[in-house]
Amino acid sequence: MRCEVEFRLLGPVSATVAGESVPLGGTKPKALFAALLLEHGRVVPTERLVDVLWGVDPPDSARALIQTYVSSLRRAFAARGVEDVIATTAPGYTVRIPAGSLDRDLFADLVAQARGAAAAGDHPLTANLLRRAESLWEGAALAGLAETGLAADAARLDEMRVAAAEERIAAEIAQGQWGELVGELTVLVGRNPTNERLRCQLMTVYYRLGRQADALACFRDAREVLIDELGVEPGPELTALHHAILRGETELLAATSSSPEQAASGAVHPVPAQLPPVPADFTGRGDQVDRLVTALRLREGGLPAVQVIAGPGGTGKSTLAARVAHQLTADFPDGQLYAELHGMSDAPADPAEILARFLRALGVDQSQLPDGAAERADLYRSLLAQRRMLVLLDDAGSEAQVRPLLPGSTGSAVLVTSRDRLPGLAGAVLTELPMLDPGEALQLLRRLAGTERIDADLPAAARIIEYCDGLPLALRIVSARLAGRRTLPLRQLADKLADESRRLNHLSVGDVGVRSTIEVSYRALEADARSVLRRLGYFGVPDFSPWVVSWLASAPLADAEELVERLVDEHLVEFVGVDRMGGMRYRLHDLIRLYARECAVIEEPPQELTDAVARALRGWLALINRAAAESPPAEMRWRRAPSTFFPVDDEVTALVIADPWDWFEAEQSALAAGVERAGALGMYDLVCEFASSRNASAFMGTNRFEARSRVVEAALSAAREAGLPQDEAVILTELGQLRYDQDHYADARRHFRAALSLFRDLDDQPGQAAALAGLGIACREPGRLAEGIHFLDQAVVLLHEAGDDTGIGYARRLAGSIRLELGDYPGAWEDLFESLAAYRRVGSRLGEGHTLRTLGLYHRARDEWDRARELCELSVEIFHEQRDELMEAYAVRALAKTRLRQGFPDEALPRLEWALSVSHTMGDRWGQAATLRVLGQLHLTCDRLDLAEACLDAALGIWQTMDVPLWQARLDRDRAALLSARGDREGAAAARDRARKVFHDHGAREYVEYAPGH
Repeated sequence: MRCEVEFRLLGPVSATVAGESVPLGGTKPKALFAALLLEHGRVVPTERLVDVLWGVDPPDSARALIQTYVSSLRRAFAARGVEDVIATTAPGYTVRIPAGSLDRDLFADLVAQARGAAAAGDHPLTANLLRRAESLWEGAALAGLAETGLAADAARLDEMRVAAAEERIAAEIAQGQWGELVGELTVLVGRNPTNERLRCQLMTVYYRLGRQADALACFRDAREVLIDELGVEPGPELTALHHAILRGETELLAATSSSPEQAASGAVHPVPAQLPPVPADFTGRGDQVDRLVTALRLREGGLPAVQVIAGPGGTGKSTLAARVAHQLTADFPDGQLYAELHGMSDAPADPAEILARFLRALGVDQSQLPDGAAERADLYRSLLAQRRMLVLLDDAGSEAQVRPLLPGSTGSAVLVTSRDRLPGLAGAVLTELPMLDPGEALQLLRRLAGTERIDADLPAAARIIEYCDGLPLALRIVSARLAGRRTLPLRQLADKLADESRRLNHLSVGDVGVRSTIEVSYRALEADARSVLRRLGYFGVPDFSPWVVSWLASAPLADAEELVERLVDEHLVEFVGVDRMGGMRYRLHDLIRLYARECAVIEEPPQELTDAVARALRGWLALINRAAAESPPAEMRWRRAPSTFFPVDDEVTALVIADPWDWFEAEQSALAAGVERAGALGMYDLVCEFASSRNASAFMGTNRFEARSRVVEAALSAAREAGLPQDEAVILTELGQLRYDQDHYADARRHFRAALSLFRDLDDQPGQAAALAGLGIACREPGRLAEGIHFLDQAVVLLHEAGDDTGIGYARRLAGSIRLELGDYPGAWEDLFESLAAYRRVGSRLGEGHTLRTLGLYHRARDEWDRARELCELSVEIFHEQRDELMEAYAVRALAKTRLRQGFPDEALPRLEWALSVSHTMGDRWGQAATLRVLGQLHLTCDRLDLAEACLDAALGIWQTMDVPLWQARLDRDRAALLSARGDREGAAAARDRARKVFHDHGAREYVEYAPGH
């Protein structure tokens, strides 16, 4: 952003670029921009902007209108050459501006400089700096926006202006400029009739000018106004000054080096010190302590510093706040006020009662307390106007409970704790208090239970910390239990906590418990939010998206988003981030999940809970099937039809179809946990339906082993429990494919054989074809080539009878790849030609990519380099288009090896390094070994023998853990070339002999290539 941009809030809201005005639009876009400027550099939630623009009754289109206003503002600045003023930052927007470009910040900086000069006793410089600050104003703050939700912000800015004027006048009084000030003070008092400091200054000027009668008349007028408008008598400062004038105390005429407020009144203030003690065992939170102390000391932006510490119950918000406040006592010499607001209780503290207590602490006699809350707030702000005080407000329930307790001037600061983020508290800076990390949790356990006892069994301590999930309250309760049972082994307590059904029972001691702490927040929710929390706990997924909430609640997506955000606001749900598609992800703390599950079992009918889980699984399945329909997979599909149609939100469907791989990447952990939960609940049929979907396996991807294993194992147990042999056979086939992808070929063949036996008993020919094809591919890598062809040719016959083009494409591609290994080029060509035709008939781009890659290998084996390169390039393009990064890496490796054979090693090297990186990232060990082998061949070609050896040895280290004799033999052949290049003829011959024997035993084409004359 260019530095000639200027922004104004001290008057009508405006912006200029190089002196040219930027059209900000009408009242609402101008108010939106002002709200962002007031918080520049920080995220302003969309909810806060809705509140600013429409208050309590926003239209249904509020969010859309805000997006429109933001777009119009961006266009207005872009037209002036400024592109990056407003950024979209979840969960709202951020405005970023150059330092010194906002008039409010310039004003605050000049005021801060002036206060430094005043502290040094430099009254002329103080007055000069404050006059410069006041010159920045062009009218009332945020002029024209009085009907928006920024009225309170405007009032606070205007109070800053008055405070600056007061301080400047105090400096000028100290210089003896009494005559020049009478007129200005008279006008200011007329505009601010209840401002007691201005009255003090006017009375002082009158008295110093020898106008004692006018000074006393000013007091009488002040008393009448305060009684009429606020229902209170004058405060202690004004009253003390009145008494001093009556007594004719001459010290009022002397210039002093005291602070401006003391020069005006000579009064002595009470100094309250109400902070609660900090527990001696306070541990951790160092970063938060440092940030909060720094922020409250600096008090940037010209407003009273307001810091909100928010977090779930039991996270130590109150303890942290007390620790921070005690570190700041020297920075606030006029005292510290403290109030416990009981915001989450059935009887939250009344702000009017808290104000009464604060006013008494500030020296106001009980008889002079105003009756109304608004009048008490006015008096409170007047008394704090020239004091430097820290106000600690613990356990706030809402913004409305806090606002009356905020000072109006810049000298004081406020620290608030709440389970709510209080987004509507203008100017407040939020500190989210996370759970303790494992290191901090261990430190706390050591402090509470004793270092020697904890360190004697660190594995058990780690389990306890895991079960407490970093919640300080839970750790304190555990420590109390240990303290009361000195001989209780940590391991035994960890075992008790491992039982989820009783964990919350063990996390209570005396009248303190995790369950009761969570219950306070739960009972404060409305019925619909409580229901969603219960169902999320019952479902038990580790993280979730809004659409999962919509399925569980059987509610529209927009309503679900609102519900989950309400739970976030109450710190019962945690916002964990934005996935790669831009979707919000959330999670439940483990202990909140357990509490919510308890409530679900107690408060909801079992059938409603089961139905909610079923809707979630059907929603996922519907999305997977829709995405698969848009891009047919390359593998065979065998599955029963869905039992029911499940409608899914169009917006979500479009999102998934546009990017199915990223969607599944974000959703896979939740999906696996959801299937496991459904299996545990006895929903066997639905679990089997889910796992039997070949589409589901396709979207899990080749190397998403953990999610696939969990789904398949849960489904296999469900099928056997329910006595569903058809589903058991299908899931055994899935398990065989999984073990193949994990490079466990013997296990894969065992599961495929078991599936084939069941399919034959059921006379299920498509199932038999799938199991036979699986047996064929599980024979390929181990070099059981003839056996693999035997199984695949049987599968092809069955698939032709069924007219399954996808299956034909799949099985004939695999058969072609094995015939290529055998050196049966005519047979390989026929298989691959038929495979490509079948995939094209069904429209499977992924299948086409697979077969084109294998055709590239066919032409490379026949030294037809240009055709091989062309087909490999087509394959790369298809996999890239389909966003199948792992298969793209395989195709890139095939292309790179072709270019290497063509004599272009420099072109091949970066491609191979990229392919190796992808295989490593995706956990594909076979792919890593294959790529390392080609890299070894490349370095050997370039005479980089040490690098070649390192790559070949790394490939061997991987393949030695697998049953892949042919590939180890190919490495032996490569090592023979390496040894020969180093002059080790004997070693090279031995390596070649080992390779030749393996090629012979497995019927591989390389044995023929070794034949004399070949």
